[in-house]
Amino acid sequence: MDAFVSQLPALLGVVVGALGAGLATFLSSRSQWKRSQAVRWDDRRMEAYSEFAQVLKEIQAVSLKVLATTVGDRYRSGLDKAAALPRLADADIRHTLVWENLLLLGDASTVAAAQDWREAVWRLEHRARGVEETSEPLSELVQQANTRRDGFYHAARRGLGVSGGSVSQSDRLQQRAASSFESHKPASSNS
Repeated sequence: MDAFVSQLPALLGVVVGALGAGLATFLSSRSQWKRSQAVRWDDRRMEAYSEFAQVLKEIQAVSLKVLATTVGDRYRSGLDKAAALPRLADADIRHTLVWENLLLLGDASTVAAAQDWREAVWRLEHRARGVEETSEPLSELVQQANTRRDGFYHAARRGLGVSGGSVSQSDRLQQRAASSFESHKPASSNS
C-alpha cells in the first residue's frame, strides 16, 4: 500500500495533465470551428449583399435610361419603355430572390439600409414604368437613390468588418449629373 501512496502524486499528475490536455484540445477545436463558421457566414453574407446590390443597381440603371430617353437626355438615354419593361420584369424577379438571401443572412442595420435603397429605386422604376408620377424632380429621386445606396454600402461594410474608409459615391454622381444636366439645357437667347 505504501508503494501505491508514494506513486499517487505522480498518478494524479498524469490524470490532471491528461484532463488539461483534453480540455485544451476541446476548447481549441471549438474555437477553431466557431471561427471557420464565422468566416463561412461572412462569405455567404458578402455574396448576398453583392447579388442584391448588382440587381438593384441594374433596376436603377435601366430605369434611368428610360427616364433619360423621356426627358431627351442624349447622354444617358438609350432605352425606350417597350424595350426596358422585359428587362425590368426579369430584374424584379431576380431582386425578389436575392432579397430573401439578404433577409436571411444580413444584420439588422444592413437590411434596413437595403430597404431604404430599394424603396428609392422603386420610385425611379415606377416613374420609368409610368405607374406613379410624383411631383419630385427626377434629379432628387436620383440623388435619393444614390444616397441610400451609399447608406447600404456603409452598413454592409461595417457589418462585414471591412475597413478602408468611406466609398460614398452620391456626391460625385450628383456633381456629374448636375454638369450633365447643365450641358443638356437649351441655350437661352440673350438679345
